[in-house]
Amino acid sequence: MTSQSLLAIVLGAGKGTRMKSARPKVLHEVAGLSMLGHVLRTVQMAGAGRIAVVVGPDMEAVAAEARRHAAAAEVSVQPQQLGTGDAVKAARASIAAHNGHVIVLFADSPLFRPETLTAVRRMLDETADVAVVGFEAADPTNYGRLVQGADGQLEAIREHKDATEAERGITLCNAGVMGFRSARFLEIVDAIGNDNANREYYLTDAVAIARSKGLAARAIVCAEDEVLGVNSRDQLAEAEAIWQRRRRHQAMVDGATLIAPETVWFSYDTSVGRDVTIEPNVFFGRGVAVEDRVLIKANTHIDGADAKSQLGVRLAAGAEIGPFARLRPGANIGAGVHIGNFVEVKNATMEAGSKANHLSYIGDGRVGAGANIGAGTIFCNYDGFFKHFTDIGAGAFVGSNTSLVAPVKIGAGAFVASGSVITRDVTADALAIERAKQEERLGWAAKFRSMMQRRKAERKA
Repeated sequence: MTSQSLLAIVLGAGKGTRMKSARPKVLHEVAGLSMLGHVLRTVQMAGAGRIAVVVGPDMEAVAAEARRHAAAAEVSVQPQQLGTGDAVKAARASIAAHNGHVIVLFADSPLFRPETLTAVRRMLDETADVAVVGFEAADPTNYGRLVQGADGQLEAIREHKDATEAERGITLCNAGVMGFRSARFLEIVDAIGNDNANREYYLTDAVAIARSKGLAARAIVCAEDEVLGVNSRDQLAEAEAIWQRRRRHQAMVDGATLIAPETVWFSYDTSVGRDVTIEPNVFFGRGVAVEDRVLIKANTHIDGADAKSQLGVRLAAGAEIGPFARLRPGANIGAGVHIGNFVEVKNATMEAGSKANHLSYIGDGRVGAGANIGAGTIFCNYDGFFKHFTDIGAGAFVGSNTSLVAPVKIGAGAFVASGSVITRDVTADALAIERAKQEERLGWAAKFRSMMQRRKAERKA
């Protein structure tokens, strides 16, 4: 472990005009988490003790998102977008107050791994005053090249348009993450000028400046799939695809079976245990925890957090879900529970061994251990103004096509006859029947058909 404290400077002031969105670019999501959120999680996992986030004017939503994921984030405003060097200067107060290492990275690059940033810290500890993350590009066109000397020292970062033909042959390219020893960092940043066609201050000039001062600069190589910066909707989709491939692979490494991995969609915080089997076309929203030996059948949608609720979803060991099931925020599914096709559960607990195998809605309630919910059962939880609770006791049996009008309680071991509309509590071990008396009118159907056929013939005449 490094002995130096770490300040992470996250640059998030870009307007993102190519996104064609009223939402700031860095708030667009990958796997249910904003790109800024991903970057902040990564730097915290890499051990950043302090975090400075640079935003543009009128970006209060970005500042709020930063503080949501890093409560102590120090937010600075870059008044004008005059380049990456200028953006870093906006965080001057945070830099001046820090004694340790500094890592600068972009809020629109959500795919960097904590291990890469840890390697930067280690390099700053051991051999470098400046460490630049690079990658071997399959197609280096338009990337800045990392120009190294014969001794392996990094001499400069050369933009594609400024590179010589020989430099354009370099495939080691700038990934957009730079690390510095803070003792000389402000000195280097203040030396960055804007003598270029765009009259902007480029942080990449820091390498040549550091070398001119006799400081050591070195490159560290990461995988190409880490470096994607998102500037458009198609790049956002590409980042999502890369993130999902990684997560699916990790789930299988950790002991889950994915029948068709490319059809399973995880959220950034999805937790999956061992010996879990996930069939095709399963979607996990935020806040879902899946324990060991759970079977999730095809075409199931599980979402533990949405715009209205931050409740989670828990699937306890041995549960079976689906196919075509939907679990919404607050669904707490106990051990060995069966949730079948076209069953929806929302803000309700299904206790161990209970079952709802077909075509039911279970909302705002409890289903006791071993209870059975028949096909077509509805928890009538909403009266148009308020939600109400339905409580089903252990071992109870609710027959098919039953409406339970909340608030209502079905006692342990009670039976509810099929087709009932239950509006009052049912005593434990009782049978509840609520139906109109069945009546037959002999010969009625034949008389009705004859009458209607006669009328139909008269209309044609």
